[in-house]
Amino acid sequence: MLLFYEKIDGEKGTVMENYIDKKWWKEGVAYQIYVRSFMDSNGDGVGDLRGIIERLDYLKHLGIDIIYLNPINKSPNDDNGYDISDFRDIMDEFGTISDFEELIAESHKRNMKIIMDLVINHSSDEHPWFVESRKNKQNPYRDYYIWQPGKDNGPPNNWGSFFGGSAWEYDKTTNEYYLHIFSKKQPDFNWRNENLRRELKAIIKFWINKGVDGFRMDAINHIEKDFSFADGVVKNGEVYGDFIKYVQNLPEVHGYIKEIRKELFSSGEHTLIGETGGINYENAFIYTGSDRKELDMIFHFDMHSVGKGEKDWERKPIDLIKDIKEKMSGWQMRKEEEGWCPLFYSNHDTTRTLSRLGNDQKYWAQSAKMLATLQFTQRGTPFIYYGDEIGMTNAKDFKLEDYRDVAVFNKYKDLVDTKIVTEEKYLIGLSYTSRDNSRTPMQWDDSKNSGFTSGTSWIKTNSNYNEINVENQLEDEQSILNYYRKLIALRNEKEVLVYGNFNEINGEDKEIYSYIRELNGERVLIIVNFFGNEPTFKAPIEIDIEKARLVLSNYKLEEMRKETKEIVLKPYEARIYSL
Repeated sequence: MLLFYEKIDGEKGTVMENYIDKKWWKEGVAYQIYVRSFMDSNGDGVGDLRGIIERLDYLKHLGIDIIYLNPINKSPNDDNGYDISDFRDIMDEFGTISDFEELIAESHKRNMKIIMDLVINHSSDEHPWFVESRKNKQNPYRDYYIWQPGKDNGPPNNWGSFFGGSAWEYDKTTNEYYLHIFSKKQPDFNWRNENLRRELKAIIKFWINKGVDGFRMDAINHIEKDFSFADGVVKNGEVYGDFIKYVQNLPEVHGYIKEIRKELFSSGEHTLIGETGGINYENAFIYTGSDRKELDMIFHFDMHSVGKGEKDWERKPIDLIKDIKEKMSGWQMRKEEEGWCPLFYSNHDTTRTLSRLGNDQKYWAQSAKMLATLQFTQRGTPFIYYGDEIGMTNAKDFKLEDYRDVAVFNKYKDLVDTKIVTEEKYLIGLSYTSRDNSRTPMQWDDSKNSGFTSGTSWIKTNSNYNEINVENQLEDEQSILNYYRKLIALRNEKEVLVYGNFNEINGEDKEIYSYIRELNGERVLIIVNFFGNEPTFKAPIEIDIEKARLVLSNYKLEEMRKETKEIVLKPYEARIYSL
């Protein structure tokens, strides 16, 4: 798999150079900020845009090139900003349009790009369009949403929502139901309506004119629905029918994305990223293929369920080959024309990387660095989720009243109130699976509220902030934070880590993940021990590891032994060699 090709001089017909299709969004390192939890500048307990401005130098020091913001538009916050009531304004708690303009300007001064979350599958039920839509069936905004009459004295069908409960909400004004595949306060748009699409494109243009460098399109593969509204199959232990195939990855979605790309992003200056559940490395090309002219990258869900048992309150051992290698290497081994990919473990819809994939107890630092080593040495754009760079963990001591996610309480009604599970098991499950684990305040220092706010935080701070925080790690050369900085610097230095070929070695090893990156004669070997045992790495015959140069390791260099063909690795050990 070649990631470069020879460029031919059109006039002379001679080879000029090896040409790589370079893009800023391929080479940069991105950092996702859940704005509500990052930094509060005014003491109201909610993170805001001015708080981000205050921390831009920290991000620059870390080595960040791209900042991705979760939704910042005006919202009543039923789903923490993913229910938008005004697409052209800023959420009151986050600041003002002028604050956002300043954030853009200050970021660009530091050569950092801004990617904005674009939520266009649905709006808030408090958006003026929906307020109009529910007034009567003849209202011009009625068709901006999906309305249906009931059936047999109930909803139009048995679809459940992703957040628990029915996907339909009854509205007595017109005696019909509206569709919401997420919260009932997030009515889904009807993308078949041309006027709606025209309005949404104007909104995107508004933010492009503000200087936004790219967009992450939330739930973009859900924007088309199957209007037959057939019932879904009810699985054992479930209350509602399985509705995924009726609302996800339908063929018409591609036409809508192409329309947006052609009309708004033809210059190539911006990047367009989609959130696409139900897509993996085998079929991602339908959105990112170079011939598709749709998306540059997609956020998938391949790593979300790793380690999850059959029930939320159960865990199962990670199978390195099936859970990690097949997925991560699968993305790496795609053909160039199938598209680029983001490199990420976590986001606002998952739990903390370290608690899900590593060891957040005895080998907290080692496993955090090991996971980072994989993330920064594979082909794609690394996306750090805020706090991962200091090893933030799940909030294991949360009680039910400490959670804020609407899905927690909806599913409580579905599962606990109906006696399907006990509250005890449900709470254990939340400590493993709740999205709120990844939404606790950024841990800046060991002062009250971890330095996040001088007021009362909107959500409880993780109790381990006294030990795990930025201040503790800034001056510690061996900290997780400074290991991230070294990895980012190495990636910036070695183009092979961005554009190079990927060749996995010892693929059947159940404890060690190893591979070679290669570009224009430069080769880099990466070896990681994914678990807490001490396995032996055996170098293939073609690798003269005794002459290899150790570039970086997550153990102190003075602890390294003289290299031989067989290397006994320490728990969660990671090594990067120049061959």
